[in-house]
Amino acid sequence: MGCRKLVDVPPPTNVETSGSVYADDATAAAVLTGVYTHLSNTPIINGTSISSVSLVSGLSADELTLYGGASNTNFLLGQFYLNHLSPGLATGQTDPIWSDTYMEIYVLNIALEELGKSSNLTDRVKQQLVGEAKFMRAFFYFYLVNLYGDVPLATTSNYAVTSTLSRTPAATVYQQIIADLRDAKSLLTTGYVSSDAISSTTERVRPNRWAAGALLARIYLYMKDYKNAEAEADSVIAQSSLYSLTGLGVCFLKNSREAIWQLQPVSSNWNTQDAQIFILPATGPTVSSGQGQTPVYLSSQTMANFELNDGRRQQWVDSVIAGGITYYYPCKYKSATLNAALTEYTMVLRLGEQYLVRAEARATSNNIAGAQSDLNTIRARAGLDPVYPVDPAALMTAIQRERQSELFTEWGNRWLDLKRTGKVDTVMQDVAVAKKTDWRPEWQYYPLPAYDIAQDPHLVQNPGY
Repeated sequence: MGCRKLVDVPPPTNVETSGSVYADDATAAAVLTGVYTHLSNTPIINGTSISSVSLVSGLSADELTLYGGASNTNFLLGQFYLNHLSPGLATGQTDPIWSDTYMEIYVLNIALEELGKSSNLTDRVKQQLVGEAKFMRAFFYFYLVNLYGDVPLATTSNYAVTSTLSRTPAATVYQQIIADLRDAKSLLTTGYVSSDAISSTTERVRPNRWAAGALLARIYLYMKDYKNAEAEADSVIAQSSLYSLTGLGVCFLKNSREAIWQLQPVSSNWNTQDAQIFILPATGPTVSSGQGQTPVYLSSQTMANFELNDGRRQQWVDSVIAGGITYYYPCKYKSATLNAALTEYTMVLRLGEQYLVRAEARATSNNIAGAQSDLNTIRARAGLDPVYPVDPAALMTAIQRERQSELFTEWGNRWLDLKRTGKVDTVMQDVAVAKKTDWRPEWQYYPLPAYDIAQDPHLVQNPGY
């Protein structure tokens, strides 16, 4: 399942080969639908795919607490929580994020190669699918490079090439991400299309031009290209016919006007997996591992970051008292009941983040008034009074605090923010004490699977493992 194997998988005997899959619009569109389905359907409690990043990176950072700590029977979650991941977990029973993500990149590389060769597809469908494939490849590489550092950059399905790849510098990976997103932005529709990749729909579950722009804004922010970060965020925020900040209570509903891209649940009779993991029952968190368990709750650091009367604390956090202890938990998603009506989709990209991206870009570019305006737009939605820091450093501190309360438990934002702003060591040294563990700077990156390193002599392990 690793870097070597992902290009050495023959087609199953009971399915069509790549050439026939891309012979008509419907089957070609189904390939990309399959990528979204996998993202939505992979159990996040296992910590084995990008879908798990909200959970595992929240444990790695100061965002979530693992009930029972090291004694929790979910061994992998315990290692994320203590920041003591073992490369050996890649062998045997455990399939790490790395392997699952590279398998999806393999699928996307084949899709891009076959779409480029196909002459049977409707032009509009082909254009949309190429845009979606490039968007998704950029999305996956964004998380790989931020979770692991330098990573192999595979843009082909050719086994002779990919089986001997070494680690590519992160700056080069970012350039590929930007190239893919620029292409995607030019190819994707401005509205949303349905599963046939051509019909208009109100469902926001396939990426469009503005999803590419939103991810591009984030990428530029991470690269400290503040001019382009502001421009891309500005272009998304300007699409007022599609997007607007909603009330806190309806933000995470399916097809919310705040949603830029969501994942539609595909598990029978359930809404989001986030709700299943994060919403605690009256009995509190559990030590047991496995699907259907609730092993985490919000950390004291997350709770302390909320200001008095913050509406997000009231709307997006709830609590239970078990054994005389109050446990606070995320409830951005409200539905965790079997057979409940389908009301929520998993939010991946949303407008609130774009205001904070633009605020940070403006603050760094000395557009103090513009940064204050964006910051206070988010604060106003939360029911908080405006703030007007003039000093750029104080303004940046305010923006980062706002990101922590706005984007908690969403796709690793807190963990990645700590790293990109250079605060990870300072914060994690204190957090390690609370977790009764230790901290080493090199642990900000996860280890490469030992199995993959054994198969590819060009791969080198991250320091500290």
